[in-house]
Amino acid sequence: MSVATQEATPAAAKPAKKKTKRSPEHRPGLNRWLPYLLLAPAVLAELLIHIIPMVVGIWMSFIKLTKFFIANWSAAPSAGLNNYKVALDFNNAVGEGLLKSFGVTVAFSLITVALSWVLGMAAAVALQPPFRGRGIIRTFFLVPYALPAYAGILTWNFMLQRDTGAVNHVLNQLHLSDGRTFWLIGSNALVSLITVATWKLWTFAFLTLMAGLQSIPGDLYEAASVDGAGNLRQWRNITLPSLRPVNLVLVLVLFLWTFSDFNTPYVLFGTAQPPAGDLITFHIYNASFLTWNFGTGAAMSVLLLIFLMIVTGAYLLVTGRRSRRA
Repeated sequence: MSVATQEATPAAAKPAKKKTKRSPEHRPGLNRWLPYLLLAPAVLAELLIHIIPMVVGIWMSFIKLTKFFIANWSAAPSAGLNNYKVALDFNNAVGEGLLKSFGVTVAFSLITVALSWVLGMAAAVALQPPFRGRGIIRTFFLVPYALPAYAGILTWNFMLQRDTGAVNHVLNQLHLSDGRTFWLIGSNALVSLITVATWKLWTFAFLTLMAGLQSIPGDLYEAASVDGAGNLRQWRNITLPSLRPVNLVLVLVLFLWTFSDFNTPYVLFGTAQPPAGDLITFHIYNASFLTWNFGTGAAMSVLLLIFLMIVTGAYLLVTGRRSRRA
């Protein structure tokens, strides 16, 4: 009887399945294009800000773009490799000036990177152990990094003035100088550049190294102390090897930032930079906008880009080989 009852039950009496809304996981079309849609704003911004201006700059380096063709770039005649030949001919005034500027920039970059790293490492190690007031000191050290670049450099510009600057006044009070030293012209211009750039960059090194120190287990230092290792030996045998990956990236970033620095000399010296402070980015700016020879200036910029790419590639190749051997 029960079997007959089940057979007599109409099929329509069974509850109908509800149509569920398909989740994004079940939409193959959306899943396929969603990553590209999310990346599109970043790619568009990269194209507009970096890629297109770089391509235009490379194109400018192959034409005779002078003040006579500013209004109509398409009418500028082709220069071939002539702009590069002029920039690399060290027997003429243009090439000689570029070579001297390159030497100044190399010295400026190496000294600034070294000082920034040393100061950042010293501050990071000194502030690693917990003590009262450590957070306040860390915040105070990060002020140069948080301060807008133009505001900080303008402050240094006022401080380095010969007659009214705070630097000469302090040195005179300490009997270290007669208080009438020129810091923004002459041979002292490079010292001023290094001082301001180091003040601006060392806090970034401090922040990066301080973050790297957080990943080193404290047990290593405790074991080293039990074995009788002093602070210097702990730093040499524990801290430096542990921070090697951080230092590899940090030194490269500091060098690239320093070598391509334009804001510091421009705000510090204005358009009339002294020869001792003639950094290559500022030299290219003056070569382009003072002589109105944008083709030669673009060629110099491309040469700078090639140099930085070679240095970066060589640095990564050498450090990569050393890391694999270690």
